Amino acid sequence: QVQLVESGGGSVQAGGSLRLSCAASGYTYSNNCMGWWRQVPGKEREEVAAIDAEGSTRYADSVKGRFTISKAKNTLYLQMNSLKPEDTAMYYCAADFTSRCPDPVYGMDFWGQGTLVTISS
Repeated sequence: QVQLVESGGGSVQAGGSLRLSCAASGYTYSNNCMGWWRQVPGKEREEVAAIDAEGSTRYADSVKGRFTISKAKNTLYLQMNSLKPEDTAMYYCAADFTSRCPDPVYGMDFWGQGTLVTISS
């Protein structure tokens, strides 16, 4: 059974940094696409960053140059720098059956419970 457990969320001031982690179990993450998504109340969940089986990455325009997705062993990371109030959201770790990441409109197959990130101005 696939389990994804996020950690690292919290409250920081604008301009600060946070590092999110996602521990994956029951899953050979190295062969598959994984990603970070976020959602605020009243809005659809959006993909923030994704990394495929070969290590290729993609980012939402709103976070390019500020966020970095990476993976090591059984853990997925999201380093978030220069945080802005508009980055406030619930952040979710996700994994997909495919090795190449699908179009974000299709979502992913497995989801964690989320970790809350709050950025104050």
